[in-house]
Amino acid sequence: MPFTADDPMIPIKTDVHLCSMHLINVNAFLRRESLMREGKRVDRRAKVLDFGDDRETKYAILSHRWVGKEVDYDEIVELAKMAVEERNEIRQRGGYRKILDSCKQAQKDGYEWLWVDTCCIDKRSSAELSEAINSMYRWYENATVCYTYLHDVPGSSFPTARDDERYPDFSGWPEWFSRGWTLQELIAPNNVQFLNKDWQNIGDKRTLASILQNITGIPEDTLTHGLRGNRPCIAQIMSWASNRKTTRVEDRAYSLMGLLDVNMPMLYGEGKKAFHRLQLEIIRASNDQSIFAWSYKRGDMQPGSILADDPSCFRHCGEMELMDSDEFIKENVPEEELDSVEDRLGTFPITNRGGIQIWMLLHPHVNSRTLFQARLPCRGGPWEPPVTITRLCGNPISNRCPFPVYPEGPPQFRQVYLRYQDLPHRNTTFKIDNSALTENGSTCCAAYPKKFRGNTFTLTSTDPLCVKAYFDSRTNHRFVVGFGRSFGKDWIHVDSDESNIISRPSWEDYMKHKYSEMLARTPEHAKQMNRARSGAEQVCIVETRLPQPTRILQISSVVWKSSRMCGVKLEVFDDPGFGDVSGEWTAFDVNVGSFFLHISLALIPLLI
Repeated sequence: MPFTADDPMIPIKTDVHLCSMHLINVNAFLRRESLMREGKRVDRRAKVLDFGDDRETKYAILSHRWVGKEVDYDEIVELAKMAVEERNEIRQRGGYRKILDSCKQAQKDGYEWLWVDTCCIDKRSSAELSEAINSMYRWYENATVCYTYLHDVPGSSFPTARDDERYPDFSGWPEWFSRGWTLQELIAPNNVQFLNKDWQNIGDKRTLASILQNITGIPEDTLTHGLRGNRPCIAQIMSWASNRKTTRVEDRAYSLMGLLDVNMPMLYGEGKKAFHRLQLEIIRASNDQSIFAWSYKRGDMQPGSILADDPSCFRHCGEMELMDSDEFIKENVPEEELDSVEDRLGTFPITNRGGIQIWMLLHPHVNSRTLFQARLPCRGGPWEPPVTITRLCGNPISNRCPFPVYPEGPPQFRQVYLRYQDLPHRNTTFKIDNSALTENGSTCCAAYPKKFRGNTFTLTSTDPLCVKAYFDSRTNHRFVVGFGRSFGKDWIHVDSDESNIISRPSWEDYMKHKYSEMLARTPEHAKQMNRARSGAEQVCIVETRLPQPTRILQISSVVWKSSRMCGVKLEVFDDPGFGDVSGEWTAFDVNVGSFFLHISLALIPLLI
């Protein structure tokens, strides 16, 4: 029900009738239509819309797809005052016929009042529009009957099997089941009657519950009894919306407010921030940690926020359930941490610094001081272990990581700071000169991700790391160089392979392993390099001794702040004197000393 799709959000007027809804007077509407059809005089003062209280009025409600040109509030109210030609154009629309047929059905079933979203909301009033969206779930819940009009179902029976030929764009089912707003319109009403395109009744929600569960993923118990009984966890409710669509991206969030029992103001134009705001409102009202149990789309890094960007991130949470707190504490919390642990688990305040303070059970990563596996008090099914998410903990920021973590040691019950606001991110382009490596017997053999095979590549928020592997033919060893970004800082790190080439894994497996290893230690690598920096446009140099003691890899790097271009020069040379090599980064101003000036000049062609 994307009823805001084409309307400007400009407050023109406000109403005093907040806490009420516009309802169609069924008999008045049908009487006016009959007079117009017969060409008789119509009383222009007759009201077909009036205010009613959803808690006291017995009314029917329509759930449908907006198809073609619908009829809005002004057109319904002013229809009798229009010229005949304009009036007839409106009456010939499919949207008007839908309202008319709904009124006929309501009158047949003995209802005097009907609510239809297209014409019962005066969208010129920002207050009324906001109230309608925030009250929508309750209005459907309090309706005596909900008529669900399936405009694309021609047969006299409800479809019981997927039909990809008839519904190729909607997962094989009627379009109504693919929309965001219709999710609450299915769950909230107690009595849902399905009607085909000819307004024939083809079943109701209770008798069709098993089929509806197959279509929507919503449990039969929820379809039958709503959300008032055994309420599902937040992640599971989100999963029901994961494959649904809305015309406006903001409606992905707004259409879920009633299902998740929260209210918030409408800000059309905010984009995906609406879904972030929704999650923050949920966190303020609930201690349900399953809201953090979402997972990434394949290949999506999203390193910035603890919050999901979209309901699709909860696609695999259909069986998610909360664990009993006593069970979770008994099985997962160390005995020495038991004091006040339950209160801590249920409290996670939101700070004004764009983060959430939360106590979590953390397992440290075997090879990292900054990577942890966090255990949540929810699980993917009755017999499943607690859900774990991987946390990359910086200072004071925490991020998700998209690869498995191998924990070491007992869990630690710690308070962490989870950032929900993305840091400003500017892409950085690396330009590498490795010609000196080739001259000294080293060649670049692989890159990960593979799209970074060239010597010029750009790192972004979704691709924050590139790892390149080099093989030194003179020593029969290989080494990797990682180029990364961490919280707005560029970094470079070298890792050499001590083993002989014969016993090594494939290049592909080797690169994936090194990539995960470097990503796990991103904050440490960034800290090492940026400790040396005191300004933006400096030459940074590091020397690393390779497995063959006489071979040294030297990396020189300079970043031009204005262009966000990072020039890197790689060189390998022999050191027969076995001089001291610290492996630490050192930074120099580009205009200091002839030697350093020479280095900066050597890097300048990389930046052109």
